[in-house]
Amino acid sequence: MTTWDRIELIRSKNRPTIRDYIPLLFDGFVELHGDRLYGDDPAILGGIARYRGTPVTVIGQVKGRNLEENKRANFAMPHPEGYRKALRLMRQAEKFRRPVILFIDTPGAFCDMESEERGQGEAIARCLYEMMTLKTPILSIVLGEGGSGWALALGVCDQLAMMENAVYSVISPRGCASILWKDPSREKEAAEMLRITAQDLLELGIAETIIPEPETHADPAGMARAIDDYLSQTISNYLKIPIDKLLQNRYDKFRKIGQFLE
Repeated sequence: MTTWDRIELIRSKNRPTIRDYIPLLFDGFVELHGDRLYGDDPAILGGIARYRGTPVTVIGQVKGRNLEENKRANFAMPHPEGYRKALRLMRQAEKFRRPVILFIDTPGAFCDMESEERGQGEAIARCLYEMMTLKTPILSIVLGEGGSGWALALGVCDQLAMMENAVYSVISPRGCASILWKDPSREKEAAEMLRITAQDLLELGIAETIIPEPETHADPAGMARAIDDYLSQTISNYLKIPIDKLLQNRYDKFRKIGQFLE
């Protein structure tokens, strides 16, 4: 399967979203709203729940199944208040030492004039900055699209897992083609060059785990079972790690990413 084949698969309207996964994976989910600074952002769903009896904080981007759902959630493209809501919930999780489980599924942050006026760049940077030293375990799972700054803003974690057909990149293939060649029609070529698949990122040391997908990619229950298998083996292990060691491991993880030449 080519990179472009995977991109078309994860963009399918039948692919499960965070709203499918939450009731299948968590008990007693309570959604929390607002960033306490400007307002709420329906592109971000966040709240508290229990995972196999363990209190957790769950945050993720919202994709819709039809035009109305996508319009309501701005096609999973958050505004600054979405980032700030997510960060507020993460700070709350730190206070009570709840593990944070992040679901990444977005083409990128929304880049209209109003978002820039409200500090889109600062909101992304603040997430990156504070998550690096957040004193509670952070697990990120890329469900489908992991594009641009908003995907990266939820990717500062102790372990990054990717669904088998997910992609994760600082820029979309279309955006890359538009900048490199001034020709967005070359996005398929850009997709191959960027090395953005789960297999690529595992090889590059950016992702730690690939979650296998069932043959039927539109099966929420089957996909949730695969995620459950991963979480059940991971959360309890991270809760056992002392905070100082957890933060040092997180720092070391990101220091190792990339190729350094002298």
